[in-house]
Amino acid sequence: MTAVLDNERLSALFQSRPDILAGIHQNADSPARIILFNDIANFMYEQIGGNSDEPANKRRRVEVARPPTNGRAANGVQVGGELPETDPVLLEIKDISLSVPVRKKYDLVFTSNFLYARASGTSAPVPGIVYAWRDFEHIFYLPVPEKNQVQHNYVLFPRGSYLPTSKASTTQPASQAAIEPLVFTVPSTAPKPGTIKGPSAGAAAAASDSHTTLFDWALTTSLRTAGSSVPIVRSDARIFHSATRQPYRPTEKAVHVKAFRGSKDGYLFFLPTGILWGFKKPLLFLPLDRIQAVSYTSVLQRTFNLLIEVDVGGDKTEEIEFGMIDQEDYAGINEMYIARHGLQDRSMAEARKAKRELAENAKGSKGGEDGGDGQEDDGLTELERARLEEERRLQDEEDEEEEDYDPGSEGESEGSGTSDEESGGEEDAEGEEDEEDDMEGHE
Repeated sequence: MTAVLDNERLSALFQSRPDILAGIHQNADSPARIILFNDIANFMYEQIGGNSDEPANKRRRVEVARPPTNGRAANGVQVGGELPETDPVLLEIKDISLSVPVRKKYDLVFTSNFLYARASGTSAPVPGIVYAWRDFEHIFYLPVPEKNQVQHNYVLFPRGSYLPTSKASTTQPASQAAIEPLVFTVPSTAPKPGTIKGPSAGAAAAASDSHTTLFDWALTTSLRTAGSSVPIVRSDARIFHSATRQPYRPTEKAVHVKAFRGSKDGYLFFLPTGILWGFKKPLLFLPLDRIQAVSYTSVLQRTFNLLIEVDVGGDKTEEIEFGMIDQEDYAGINEMYIARHGLQDRSMAEARKAKRELAENAKGSKGGEDGGDGQEDDGLTELERARLEEERRLQDEEDEEEEDYDPGSEGESEGSGTSDEESGGEEDAEGEEDEEDDMEGHE
């Protein structure tokens, strides 16, 4: 009987070390080595399994099929008793640039139950980049901002990975943390020859006019086969587009706006189904049906902040603030998106009224006029107060530059002030003396 590797046991033992597993497969090139690797695996398994009275084969089935406490296998996902490496590969697309959860090129592998990444030349999935098709809840196809060449990102959110999490929940063990979303970039060009492999490569070739048509076909087909109806949502300039001109592709309407979340800069996409923040981790997607209200805060002369209250489940809501959005995009966000989708605007709620009034006063202040009654009860933080003071100072400097000129230097003075009359009288007296001197000289 030909010796074969005990792949089930080896996979169970080396799930967290795909490099070791790949090395075993590469070096199992003779019956003697296969028997040696199986003996090592059996010994290690018995040591890990303890001194249970159960038969070894029964312990093996239980331990391989039993997921850890977070309901997922150590390499990311488990569907029933199936592990990704035991699911036959249907399609493989090579050299795809991932940006989340890691920034690296990998091969993307499609099976009946899974989508996962693996390093080129290996057979094991990359830990943490394994997803079950049935777990995906939202998928997006979005242009990559600030690129000379047109590129797009596919953004795939598993359940529980797209909503904000409270600070209290970040203390949970890593083993119980939700799996991260998957983001990968595709160019507008067609795939290179030899980059599509697997039993489904022939069918995929018919949809390979570009990377976009290829992945649209592969994702849609795989989701449908797994019984999932998650659509691929695209940005739409008719729903929202920015008023600012893109420096890299100026003829193309930008469907995003620049913003900050804390100290991280990124982009807000206003999509048919909700608002997406990317592409810095943690990515967020705020579905329209979970947005309770929006507010405009820290409204300054050039920028404003957008605060969104979101239902995160369990009768709890969280407020997420995106800052330093260009004022030119206010009308588009407010009229094209917020009002069109009937989202409640709570900008004038009592909790934010003081901030809004002070911001408006600072914007309209002239020549050092006081824009408010004081700062003791304005409801602002020190940072927000400093921003308002800086805006007011800049406005005062602009006003002083406009007013700092001599009104009598452009011709005869017609001023009504006392100083103008006195200076005009002195000039008249000097003029009369000059005329008398000229007359005496003439005589």
